[in-house]
Amino acid sequence: MPRHDLRWLTERPIAHRGLHDLNRTVWENTLTAFSRAVDAGYAIECDLQYAADGVPVVFHDDQLERLCAITGDVRAKTSVELGMLSVGGTADKVPTLTQMLKLVGGRVPLVIELKGRAGDDDGFAASVLEAVEAYDGPVALMSFDHWLLKELKELGSPRPVGLTAEGTDPETFFVHEEAMQLGLDFISYHYAHLPNPFITKERQAGIPVITWTVRDQDGIDRTREEADQMTFEGFDPREPVVA
Repeated sequence: MPRHDLRWLTERPIAHRGLHDLNRTVWENTLTAFSRAVDAGYAIECDLQYAADGVPVVFHDDQLERLCAITGDVRAKTSVELGMLSVGGTADKVPTLTQMLKLVGGRVPLVIELKGRAGDDDGFAASVLEAVEAYDGPVALMSFDHWLLKELKELGSPRPVGLTAEGTDPETFFVHEEAMQLGLDFISYHYAHLPNPFITKERQAGIPVITWTVRDQDGIDRTREEADQMTFEGFDPREPVVA
């Protein structure tokens, strides 16, 4: 059974990378997108990369080109250098995890995904736990990367830890089940791969399941039928979904 009371994780929709507008004027994983999510009362999903100075920064991609229009590996730059880069040509810069936590200030739940890189994550999990240690608000940590999940658990994470996953075949389910043996607290699963026996079994065992990334009515409906809450983008759940 889960070690944490995770009712807060599923009580409200989760804005994928903040409440952005598909990078038209408000870009993903920026303080502006997070502010909009807080104002709307949505939980926030965001991504972490590990900067060259050992500081977790809020950024999805391994490379800088799509979001910052320059070439280079995000992990080759320090958090200070990244903090000077414009995201999408806007006034927003690449924020650190600490800056994001300060902005949100416990007002809405946070679901934070660690973007691992095999063989290059020494200290990553510990740096994230250190950053959230004194944070007064609901935070969940998750990853696709089993080595990071294992390290978070071995470090005794006081925050719930979850598996980010997808897939529909038995071999994939076996790998997911191995990860769950770490004692994970929740799952974030690709909505289009539901229903499936793995998720059905975990939900019956009391594991909360959120979906990613819902962009249309089908995703809303499938989440309602097969999971406990959605991670959404490209629309506002307070308004009708436009096909």
